[in-house]
Amino acid sequence: MPAEPVAPPAVTEDDPGGRTVRRLVAVVALSAVLPALYLPGLVHDFFDLKIYMSAMDWWRVGHPLYDYVQPDRVQGELYFTYPPFSALLLWPFGLLRLGATVAIFTALTVLAVVLTTRWLVMPVIDRHGLPQTFTLVTAVLLVLAVEGIRETITFGQINMLLVVLILADLLFAVPRARRWAGVGVGLATALKIFPGIFIVYLLVTRRWRAAAVASATAAAATLLAAAIAPRDSWRFWTHELWTTERVGRTDIVGNQSLFGLLSRFTAPEKPDRLLWLLLVAVVAGYGLWRAARAARAGDPLTGLTLTGLVGSLASPITWTHHIYWFVPAVVLLADAALSANRPDEARRRRWLAALAVGITALTIYGVVTFQAWGVAPVRTRDPLDFLLQNTYVLLSLLLLVALPVRSRLRAENRTNWTDLPISHDRR
Repeated sequence: MPAEPVAPPAVTEDDPGGRTVRRLVAVVALSAVLPALYLPGLVHDFFDLKIYMSAMDWWRVGHPLYDYVQPDRVQGELYFTYPPFSALLLWPFGLLRLGATVAIFTALTVLAVVLTTRWLVMPVIDRHGLPQTFTLVTAVLLVLAVEGIRETITFGQINMLLVVLILADLLFAVPRARRWAGVGVGLATALKIFPGIFIVYLLVTRRWRAAAVASATAAAATLLAAAIAPRDSWRFWTHELWTTERVGRTDIVGNQSLFGLLSRFTAPEKPDRLLWLLLVAVVAGYGLWRAARAARAGDPLTGLTLTGLVGSLASPITWTHHIYWFVPAVVLLADAALSANRPDEARRRRWLAALAVGITALTIYGVVTFQAWGVAPVRTRDPLDFLLQNTYVLLSLLLLVALPVRSRLRAENRTNWTDLPISHDRR
């Protein structure tokens, strides 16, 4: 009798070819979605970068740097608001054609995304035996899809340069007690004030030498700028720094800080400053306390992520492109979910995975890209307005409470996660 035909083998989880095809399809699908996500942001047309370069042209011909002003249909007038040290680094780019500067800034931002994502994801890949190339490529594509990164690229911002300096310092130099630990944070602080919150983090974690190096580096860079541009430096540190109106309206939904949240209740009037300071004190105190606990547990990534979230909430103005810290938070949540592999941790694993997926989805959809908020003062009138207008603020507050702390157990070759509210693990 003739032999019966043999059916081809089914594609199973053990089929390398099938896995490769599925991974390739996933990467292609993510890559195809990216242009659609970036399309609405093309209207920005590198607006912030153009302000920088126009301000450099203005400065180069002898005008006071902080007299530069550019009209804006939403916010009235916008100015050059960075410290003088930033102006020194931006000045050479003003000599180039704008197209060349745009290309350089975009390429450096994408390179910084690849580099920092690799720093964050490679330990998770090694710890859990994940496929390296696929996981890393997928992670990079997801980070590029996040609204904050999209806004950084389409506005022509410098935020990812600061992230590289901060992560290099706090993930590598400080934990390994390098002699130059603190330099990255110091330079970032001299460039854009906000990273000064990480000097506070070094202090609360008792990294005295690194805190001193960071402070000295920031001071040295600031004094260098003062020596080159004394009048502009004096004006910035004594006046412009304290004038938030120069940065833009605080009620705009793009301002995802506690002050922005309060401003949307009182717009067009300013919110009560004392109430804001009280909220900042509570949030900063709690967030930095948890960050210090994470650092003592040997988890610098959670410590710096919590600190970044505190800084975003406490700053009077935190534009969406300032909030990078959801990216490491999602990595931490995913790592914790993968580590919760015991039968009694099923509920915890589901919660962590759901939180990671939810934050990823919300930060990709964003708060400004697909919403038309108009040019009038933005008021919070009902609970739905409150949720939609303050999504990143609420996510940041949630993460300050829910982000787990990873501690290394010497007795066991595994990762133990603590501090998650629903966990029943004994500490």
